[in-house]
Amino acid sequence: MCELLAMSANVPTDICFSFSGLMQRGGNTGPHKDGWGITFYEGKGCRSFKDPLPSAESAIARLVTEYPIKSEAVVCHIRQANSGAVCLENTHPFIRQMWGRNWTYAHNGQLKDFQKELPIKFHLPIGTTDSEHAFCWIMDQLHLQFGSHIPNDIELFSFVAHLSEKINKLGVFNLIITNGECLFAYCSNNLHWITRRAPFGKASLIDAEMEVDFHQETTANDVVTVIATKPLTDDETWQKMSAGQWQLFRLGEAIAKGAEGLAG
Repeated sequence: MCELLAMSANVPTDICFSFSGLMQRGGNTGPHKDGWGITFYEGKGCRSFKDPLPSAESAIARLVTEYPIKSEAVVCHIRQANSGAVCLENTHPFIRQMWGRNWTYAHNGQLKDFQKELPIKFHLPIGTTDSEHAFCWIMDQLHLQFGSHIPNDIELFSFVAHLSEKINKLGVFNLIITNGECLFAYCSNNLHWITRRAPFGKASLIDAEMEVDFHQETTANDVVTVIATKPLTDDETWQKMSAGQWQLFRLGEAIAKGAEGLAG
């Protein structure tokens, strides 16, 4: 399967350290060699880098590790293809627009009968993956549920949690989705997160010989949450999400959570 990485922070922060570890799993320390992508938010704008090549071999991935783009919301994905060919249009993350904002989505898992069970009308896929199809279905359902009315964050993402439960019944559906302000994570079977805040310490990557002293890189007021399929460091305490659990983050802080059967 694929692996996910995301970040929510209360100040513009780069993700070079975490991405340096994840990219090694794309064809070096891991089998996820069928492409990768990352999206950074800057206000309402976002910029994406994608490559159907393995991230461990990608010159674009090396650029991302060396170019400290500062962002408050980031979504990243490395792919091990199981639905759709290895090509740029099937490479996560996927982006759509709604209510004047860019929505970014990445999925880890595999879905059965998705075309039959998740009929779509308004948001049409560009590629052929089950992942993008499910994203388009979610966007359709948001349009049908709320129309031009923009709900508050809790109402909106509680509904996304409800939709995630439905999709999860079709297989494995580990999800990261953001509108650039809130970052939502749904766990089907494997997802971890960690919130870093003062007092900051040191951390070492599992997949690369790299250590960072966050105390030297941050201020006392910084709050940064990182979400990943598997922990990226071996000297920090990561929180493992349970099956059917979801978390909602904004500016690095957890603002809502739930479990299967308890979503709105």
